[in-house]
Amino acid sequence: MTTSDFDHRYKDIETLGQLKKSGWISVSVKEEIRRNLIAKIQSGDPLFPGIKGYDQSVIPELQHALLARHDFILLGLRGQAKTKILRQLTSFLDEYLPIVKGSEINDDPLDPISKQARELVDEKGDNTPIEWIHRSRRYGEKLATPDTAVADLIGDIDPIKAAAQKLTLADQNVINFGLVPRTNHGIFAINELPDLQPRIQVALLNIMQERDIQIRGFNVRIPLDVLMVFSANPEDYTNRGSIITPLKDRIDSQIMTHYPREITIGMEITEQEAWTNRTDLVRVEVPEVMKELLEQTAFEARESEYIDQKSGVSTRMTITAMEQMISSAERRALVNNEAEVTVRVTDLFHTIPALTGKLELVYEGEQEGALNVAKHIIGKAVKRTFGRYFPDPEEQKKQEDPSIYQPVLDWFAEGNTLEISDNMPEKRYRKALSGITGLQGIVEEKVNPDHTEEKYVFMDFVIEALHQHSMLGKEDLEDRRSYSDMLGSMLGSMDDFDDFENFDE
Repeated sequence: MTTSDFDHRYKDIETLGQLKKSGWISVSVKEEIRRNLIAKIQSGDPLFPGIKGYDQSVIPELQHALLARHDFILLGLRGQAKTKILRQLTSFLDEYLPIVKGSEINDDPLDPISKQARELVDEKGDNTPIEWIHRSRRYGEKLATPDTAVADLIGDIDPIKAAAQKLTLADQNVINFGLVPRTNHGIFAINELPDLQPRIQVALLNIMQERDIQIRGFNVRIPLDVLMVFSANPEDYTNRGSIITPLKDRIDSQIMTHYPREITIGMEITEQEAWTNRTDLVRVEVPEVMKELLEQTAFEARESEYIDQKSGVSTRMTITAMEQMISSAERRALVNNEAEVTVRVTDLFHTIPALTGKLELVYEGEQEGALNVAKHIIGKAVKRTFGRYFPDPEEQKKQEDPSIYQPVLDWFAEGNTLEISDNMPEKRYRKALSGITGLQGIVEEKVNPDHTEEKYVFMDFVIEALHQHSMLGKEDLEDRRSYSDMLGSMLGSMDDFDDFENFDE
């Protein structure tokens, strides 16, 4: 049923008799989803808007499961859009559905299943009132927690309802239905399924196979029409529990999710989800190379030997890091009373608080410390990204012709240093970088950015990359970074050591 169909044919239907005359035909929720999915595929409409990087992997498998009318589970590490996908399944439901008015479990007027609805239909016949519920009301969700009870999901006897309505506990009307029955004729999702206690998972077996529920104290079975969907982390990662084998056997399809496989896809996700458009006093520009650097940081973290790869590195890390990076530039502009500001390499290192809280370290990583691991990952990202824009400094050294970086290295070898503070105004920033012999020429020859602001960001990037390739020394101070000749930096460290020994004497 399309929206226009509903508006014209069903808008004024308020009773069971009118529904029968309209020619309405009830179908199961899985058949309804299948029918609407087929229509969307044929029309070319986007199936899961905002879900990126899954076009050739997860989304085709989701289509297969829904076309086959399967219950399914999304299995993947944290931050892989599992919940977002599940919540978008409502778009495959009809916009409105008729139910017996006041029904707790969305009783179909043509085939009611609860005692309350059946009694109402028996009493009023074709005059039974109906109501139309929007598809948003046909989706239920529960985060699995250790304290979840069978009563929460399935239901239980309610003595208070029995006392208030003067009913015996043997009357079905005293049942207080749980979340799953209340989502009858809809979709019910359980997130982090392994966290659900095994005895609670057992309570789902009847729903998955026989499509009914049993409430304690009653011999009756209530047949449900519901699509059951789940999400979970791989069992070899979580130590909090596992999916019991009989339940796993009843879940028809298992679909594996994954992190972005390309830098560009990761950048699009971060751009989409991060709070970047801030309508404040300061306009913050984020050059593409800085976005790429940030995303490469996540890719490096997902390969790092210091990080527990079974835990994963969530896409939320780059989202929050992007927001931190923008805030760092924003703060600098506010301090200097500037209306516009461009993100720099300095701001990239101010994303460390967003990184350290989202990285699960292995033993070696714990020994290094979260702060050092974060800096190490950023450094590797700088080296990897640098190679996509500029020649490898190591390869340049092996060639007979002078390295394009030699004028820059010579400038530092003459005893010059470069200091860039966190709050350095734009004019001083540009002046400091422009004073380095040969630096601007390298950027203009290899990149030639369109905007002046980006040119200076690339110049800053080259200096940081030369440090990461161990060609320049760097000292991280509280509010600034200082670059110097590598040999001079090493000799300076040795002088400090000599001074310490002299002090001992």
